Amino acid sequence: MKNYLIGLVILLLSSCSSPKTTIAENEFEVSNKGINKKQSELIFDYTKSFPNNTQLSIAIIKSGEINFVGIERTNDKIKFIENYKNVFEIGSITKVFTATLLSNFVNEQKLRLDDNIQDYLDFKINTEKDITFKELANHTSGLTRMPSNFYTISNVLNEITGFGENNPYKDYNEEKLIDFLKKDIELNQEPGIKFEYSNLGFGILGFELAYISNSSYESLLQEKIFIKYEMESSTINIENIRSELVKGLNPNGKTTANWDLGALAGAGAIFSTAEDLSKFALAQFDKENNELTLTQKPTYKIDDDKQVGLGWHILKMENDRELVFHNGGTGGYRSSMGLDLENKNGIIILSNVSAFNEIDGNIDQLMFELIQTLYETPSL
Repeated sequence: MKNYLIGLVILLLSSCSSPKTTIAENEFEVSNKGINKKQSELIFDYTKSFPNNTQLSIAIIKSGEINFVGIERTNDKIKFIENYKNVFEIGSITKVFTATLLSNFVNEQKLRLDDNIQDYLDFKINTEKDITFKELANHTSGLTRMPSNFYTISNVLNEITGFGENNPYKDYNEEKLIDFLKKDIELNQEPGIKFEYSNLGFGILGFELAYISNSSYESLLQEKIFIKYEMESSTINIENIRSELVKGLNPNGKTTANWDLGALAGAGAIFSTAEDLSKFALAQFDKENNELTLTQKPTYKIDDDKQVGLGWHILKMENDRELVFHNGGTGGYRSSMGLDLENKNGIIILSNVSAFNEIDGNIDQLMFELIQTLYETPSL
């Protein structure tokens, strides 16, 4: 999963090609879709340079009320469509769900955040350093971004260009992960000292929670989260998808394979919809939900503007507002989700824009810009 945090450089549309995109049937000029003129213009401006067949499925949440907006770019035109029930890969937003499972285990007193992960395994991890569940969930474990035995020539090409193996994780099974933990694990620094984003850490977390419960990661998600919050179209198994799957696109706009995350599913394997994620978002606003509020509490300070909870990144915005945030990216999809818990506002964007598209950062930028419109007096 290619992840972009707020501090990364975002390429603006002024440097992009494809200037001929037009507005279909003036939909973005006179919107009847429940969004105002500025929101329409932002959506158009940030999506006009994506390839044909690009779709965005957007949930706009203001004061706890949800409005869904869907768009598709076809024949160099952008038009509104209804796609809030359609399924996309959500990439690293999955990490918030893995952290929520961890919180569930803590609330049920099956483990504690500061427990050593070694204590719950019946094989020896090849390190003398204690790594805690909290350190896996806030990226301070010291683990590398990916396991060393993941890399092949095709996987390296995919990481760099997006044009290597279409489904690079599919052969990385539990046997390989366990072998890595037993023999090859390496730490970049002492656990608990420094933030360093790690897909491996969350892959291990998802694997170990399933290991402890003698279950599967998918079963835990269904039992502990998806059923509870009525997320009927969410799964990690493509064969279980009940709604229409939007096909992912590579950087050239061609259909690309879906990713199977294998043993690293906890880092980014979930398929979901804007409708399902909006249900999860509304649950985040419930201050009595101990399982979710635990994930929102800061556990590590990166700098004055950024902290980490469990899974969530906590960002300081204008006027001292805070946003819990995560995004995601795979070979064929890009996603972004930000929630203002205090004001019950939020934006969720799912797309079939490749994480390897040179302007994929537009998805995050659009999310942040749309969040700001929720505090402004709309123009008509």
